Amino acid sequence: MPPWAEASRVLRGVERWLLPAECLLCESPVSPAADDPLVCALCRSRWRPIPDPVCAACGQPLEAGLDCRICTAWPAGFTGVRSAVWLTGTARTAVHHLKYRGWWRVVEGMAPAMRGLPPLRGHVVLVPVPLGAARRRERGYNQSEMLAGALSRGLGIPMRTDLLRRTRDTERQTRLTPDARWANLSGAFAGRPAGPRRPVLVDDVFTTGATLRSAAEALLAAGAPTVGAVTFARAVRPLDDLLASTS
Repeated sequence: MPPWAEASRVLRGVERWLLPAECLLCESPVSPAADDPLVCALCRSRWRPIPDPVCAACGQPLEAGLDCRICTAWPAGFTGVRSAVWLTGTARTAVHHLKYRGWWRVVEGMAPAMRGLPPLRGHVVLVPVPLGAARRRERGYNQSEMLAGALSRGLGIPMRTDLLRRTRDTERQTRLTPDARWANLSGAFAGRPAGPRRPVLVDDVFTTGATLRSAAEALLAAGAPTVGAVTFARAVRPLDDLLASTS
């Protein structure tokens, strides 16, 4: 057993006894012997998977008779982006705990929902989207790197944190329009050659795709023939939410 795997096993054993025996998301009791004592099975069952069919490039569910408009400006080499679940309910709570409350170990409950995503198949390398220096100091860790690490351990796929770096800090994206998000992130990353493996970006949430697009362009400029991406969650657009509530 590799040293990191043994360390992870020991950490999980310690947590089973030290952490409160309740789900981080709904606070209901969880047995310390559960597969994931941090996120209960009921909360995970309530996560809404992204339905097929989806756009082959950006992974957005397709609406009958309409072409996808999200990825029309994406470079041809950036394709095969997929998300596991909609950013609603306890999936949103999981992301909130990860990004704003310091509960980085919640990724152990999030990563299994992503393991079957098509971009993770084949000869790939996981590339977490890097944070700016100021935000990483504020948060204490990079949530995308934590998520990529959990996927790497679960699937045996290598992760590289040296293939992509932020060249500058950027404004927070939360309240920006899609065009402003792209302007904010354009040229914000620099990439390095990934070698023979196809780089697959890892991030927590797909909102407009601006962050992933900018990161992918940096990897493509560094020589990657194609770049894919996976995220745990995908933000719900108003029309998507309406269709889901009436289906």
